[in-house]
Amino acid sequence: MTYETTLQRASRRLLAGLMVMMGVLHFVAADTFAAIIPDALPWHLPLVYLSGVAEAALGVLLLAESTRSLAAWGCIALFVAVFPANIYWALHPELSVPGLPSWLPTPSATALWLRLPLQFLFIGWALRFTGVATRVR
Repeated sequence: MTYETTLQRASRRLLAGLMVMMGVLHFVAADTFAAIIPDALPWHLPLVYLSGVAEAALGVLLLAESTRSLAAWGCIALFVAVFPANIYWALHPELSVPGLPSWLPTPSATALWLRLPLQFLFIGWALRFTGVATRVR
Protein backbone atom coordinates (compact mmCIF):
# COMPACT_ATOMS: atom_id res chain seq x y z
CA MET A 1 0.00 0.00 0.00
CA THR A 2 1.28 3.43 -0.96
CA TYR A 3 0.95 6.26 1.53
CA GLU A 4 -0.58 9.47 0.19
CA THR A 5 -1.15 12.72 1.97
CA THR A 6 -4.58 14.29 1.73
CA LEU A 7 -3.16 16.87 -0.70
CA GLN A 8 -1.58 14.17 -2.90
CA ARG A 9 -4.84 12.21 -2.98
CA ALA A 10 -6.81 15.35 -3.86
CA SER A 11 -4.28 16.20 -6.59
CA ARG A 12 -4.52 12.72 -8.09
CA ARG A 13 -8.31 12.80 -7.98
CA LEU A 14 -8.32 16.22 -9.64
CA LEU A 15 -6.08 14.97 -12.45
CA ALA A 16 -8.29 11.88 -12.81
CA GLY A 17 -11.40 14.05 -13.00
CA LEU A 18 -9.83 16.35 -15.60
CA MET A 19 -8.80 13.34 -17.69
CA VAL A 20 -12.33 11.91 -17.61
CA MET A 21 -13.84 15.32 -18.38
CA MET A 22 -11.50 15.85 -21.34
CA GLY A 23 -12.22 12.33 -22.56
CA VAL A 24 -15.95 13.04 -22.55
CA LEU A 25 -15.35 16.39 -24.24
CA HIS A 26 -13.72 14.52 -27.14
CA PHE A 27 -17.16 13.07 -27.88
CA VAL A 28 -19.11 16.27 -27.21
CA ALA A 29 -16.86 18.42 -29.44
CA ALA A 30 -15.41 15.74 -31.72
CA ASP A 31 -15.37 17.96 -34.80
CA THR A 32 -13.30 20.60 -33.03
CA PHE A 33 -10.76 18.06 -31.85
CA ALA A 34 -10.65 16.52 -35.33
CA ALA A 35 -9.98 19.95 -36.84
CA ILE A 36 -6.83 20.46 -34.77
CA ILE A 37 -5.20 17.16 -35.76
CA PRO A 38 -2.35 17.81 -38.19
CA ASP A 39 -3.23 17.06 -41.80
CA ALA A 40 -0.36 14.56 -42.02
CA LEU A 41 -2.31 12.15 -39.80
CA PRO A 42 -5.18 10.15 -41.31
CA TRP A 43 -8.53 9.25 -39.72
CA HIS A 44 -9.05 12.39 -37.67
CA LEU A 45 -12.41 11.49 -36.15
CA PRO A 46 -11.43 7.92 -35.15
CA LEU A 47 -8.27 9.35 -33.54
CA VAL A 48 -10.39 11.82 -31.58
CA TYR A 49 -12.64 9.04 -30.30
CA LEU A 50 -9.69 6.80 -29.50
CA SER A 51 -7.91 9.54 -27.57
CA GLY A 52 -11.15 10.41 -25.78
CA VAL A 53 -11.63 6.83 -24.64
CA ALA A 54 -7.96 6.66 -23.61
CA GLU A 55 -8.20 9.88 -21.60
CA ALA A 56 -11.34 8.83 -19.78
CA ALA A 57 -10.01 5.32 -19.11
CA LEU A 58 -6.68 6.63 -17.82
CA GLY A 59 -8.53 9.02 -15.54
CA VAL A 60 -10.54 6.17 -14.05
CA LEU A 61 -7.42 3.98 -13.75
CA LEU A 62 -5.63 6.76 -11.83
CA LEU A 63 -8.13 6.29 -9.02
CA ALA A 64 -7.17 2.70 -8.17
CA GLU A 65 -3.90 2.03 -6.37
CA SER A 66 -3.27 -1.14 -8.37
CA THR A 67 -3.40 0.71 -11.71
CA ARG A 68 -2.22 4.18 -10.63
CA SER A 69 1.37 3.94 -11.82
CA LEU A 70 0.48 2.40 -15.18
CA ALA A 71 -2.26 5.01 -15.68
CA ALA A 72 0.14 7.83 -14.84
CA TRP A 73 2.62 6.55 -17.43
CA GLY A 74 -0.27 6.28 -19.89
CA CYS A 75 -1.23 9.90 -19.17
CA ILE A 76 2.35 11.00 -19.84
CA ALA A 77 2.38 9.09 -23.14
CA LEU A 78 -0.96 10.64 -24.10
CA PHE A 79 0.21 14.17 -23.24
CA VAL A 80 3.25 13.65 -25.46
CA ALA A 81 1.17 12.11 -28.26
CA VAL A 82 -1.33 14.97 -28.42
CA PHE A 83 1.28 17.73 -28.21
CA PRO A 84 1.65 17.98 -32.02
CA ALA A 85 -2.09 18.68 -32.28
CA ASN A 86 -1.71 21.47 -29.73
CA ILE A 87 1.17 22.96 -31.72
CA TYR A 88 -0.85 22.63 -34.93
CA TRP A 89 -3.77 24.44 -33.28
CA ALA A 90 -1.48 27.25 -32.11
CA LEU A 91 -0.15 27.60 -35.66
CA HIS A 92 -3.70 27.60 -37.06
CA PRO A 93 -5.93 29.36 -34.49
CA GLU A 94 -8.74 29.67 -37.03
CA LEU A 95 -9.31 25.92 -36.56
CA SER A 96 -10.72 26.54 -33.11
CA VAL A 97 -14.06 27.72 -34.49
CA PRO A 98 -15.42 24.73 -36.50
CA GLY A 99 -17.59 22.53 -34.34
CA LEU A 100 -16.76 24.35 -31.09
CA PRO A 101 -19.81 24.20 -28.84
CA SER A 102 -21.29 27.65 -28.22
CA TRP A 103 -20.81 27.26 -24.46
CA LEU A 104 -17.02 27.01 -24.87
CA PRO A 105 -15.10 30.25 -25.41
CA THR A 106 -13.01 30.46 -28.58
CA PRO A 107 -9.37 30.70 -27.48
CA SER A 108 -7.23 33.50 -28.86
CA ALA A 109 -4.02 32.79 -30.79
CA THR A 110 -2.06 34.07 -27.77
CA ALA A 111 -3.92 31.72 -25.43
CA LEU A 112 -3.20 28.78 -27.72
CA TRP A 113 0.54 29.54 -27.58
CA LEU A 114 0.50 30.17 -23.83
CA ARG A 115 -1.18 26.82 -23.17
CA LEU A 116 1.62 24.82 -24.81
CA PRO A 117 3.90 24.92 -21.72
CA LEU A 118 0.96 23.63 -19.67
CA GLN A 119 1.45 20.28 -21.37
CA PHE A 120 4.80 19.97 -19.58
CA LEU A 121 3.15 20.82 -16.26
CA PHE A 122 0.60 18.07 -16.90
CA ILE A 123 3.45 15.64 -17.64
CA GLY A 124 5.11 16.62 -14.36
CA TRP A 125 1.81 16.29 -12.54
CA ALA A 126 1.25 12.77 -13.86
CA LEU A 127 4.86 11.84 -13.14
CA ARG A 128 4.13 12.34 -9.43
CA PHE A 129 1.82 9.32 -9.56
CA THR A 130 4.15 6.92 -11.36
CA GLY A 131 5.93 6.02 -8.16
CA VAL A 132 9.30 7.07 -9.61
CA ALA A 133 9.68 10.01 -7.22
CA THR A 134 9.18 7.77 -4.19
CA ARG A 135 11.69 5.17 -5.41
CA VAL A 136 14.40 7.72 -6.20
CA ARG A 137 14.70 9.06 -2.65
